Amino acid sequence: MSANFDREWPLAELLDSPLLARAGNLLRQLLGDGVAIQDAQGDFLWGSPPASPIREPLVLELEPIGWLLCDDSHAPALPPAAGLLQLLLRAQARFHMAADLHVRAMTEDFETLRLEHARLVESEARYKALATQLEARVKQQVAQLEERQQMLYEAEKLASVGQLAAGIAHEINNPLGFVRSNLSTFQHYLQQFGELKQRLAEGEAAWRALDLDFTLDDGGDLLRDSVKGLDRIARIVAELKSFSNVDHASEEYTDINECLHHAGSVIEGQLPAGINLHFDLLPLPPIVCLPGHLNQMFLGLLRNAAQAIADAGRPGKISIHSEADDEGMHISIQDDGVGMSAEQQARAFEPFYTTRPVGSGAGLGLSSARNIVLAHSGRISIQSRPDAGTRVNIFLPVPK
Repeated sequence: MSANFDREWPLAELLDSPLLARAGNLLRQLLGDGVAIQDAQGDFLWGSPPASPIREPLVLELEPIGWLLCDDSHAPALPPAAGLLQLLLRAQARFHMAADLHVRAMTEDFETLRLEHARLVESEARYKALATQLEARVKQQVAQLEERQQMLYEAEKLASVGQLAAGIAHEINNPLGFVRSNLSTFQHYLQQFGELKQRLAEGEAAWRALDLDFTLDDGGDLLRDSVKGLDRIARIVAELKSFSNVDHASEEYTDINECLHHAGSVIEGQLPAGINLHFDLLPLPPIVCLPGHLNQMFLGLLRNAAQAIADAGRPGKISIHSEADDEGMHISIQDDGVGMSAEQQARAFEPFYTTRPVGSGAGLGLSSARNIVLAHSGRISIQSRPDAGTRVNIFLPVPK
């Protein structure tokens, strides 16, 4: 920005109508009635030419921009009067230059601000568009991650169900085996009674020959064992039915000790040789919860404990403890397996984190356990040392 200091100022522009009238009236008082102001082009701006005129140039820089005229009878007073008018004209010129400079500054500042504002608006619109695109991409990525996590969670559940089914099959197969064997033997015994019927005439000799006293005694034992086996199958099926209700969404009053017993019964048949379960369950008040979810969580924690002991390569014990106080109930599942380092404990509840070899698990067990506990307004923590075992502590509040 620069002011035009070289501009030529016309006399008519420096002396606008009000100022020209006031200046003319003052000059008339100094120089008499025959006073006139003439511009450089010869046009009279104020007054009329006197009868015997004399004139004095009005100069701003080098060239006159006009003339002051009066009657020759006032010749001595004309130069001082012209000098005063020149001072007024120079003051007016400086005022106009300052005003012009101010207007230019304001105009250029406004234009600069307008352009800057336009750039800011454009930039804001661009960033809003980018933010909208980024938000959409983030939502898409989150949706994909949630979908993949759900798929892995379902895979983990299917793996748990597969392991559960294998254990249940093993548990049911044992009583089915001896029930079948007993019934086969008893079928043979019935055949012996059939032979007895054919040989009734031979009487006591046939009874002794077929050793039917032993048959009656052993047959009774076989039937009692078979009934026990069938009762065991019925108990296992009932526990499986109670335990597998994972997706049941309704809450109900539940005894947490029963959940622990169910989970322990399900996994007990899957434990490797040398690993034992020890229950130390004190009375607990019933709470409103999702029992299927808690069953799933306890089974997963027990399976982790069993795996930790197996990895240690030595016999071990899984201790399950429960107790209640004024705040709520405390459940702990402790093993004497391989344990975890501080770094592993810090990441234990991260989704997809696992200390197992690739392909041995999705790393969602403890993460799912934490989500289940949090859904019940509880807390879960881990205490562990390498080669000294791990203890998982769970707190569930009891409504007052």
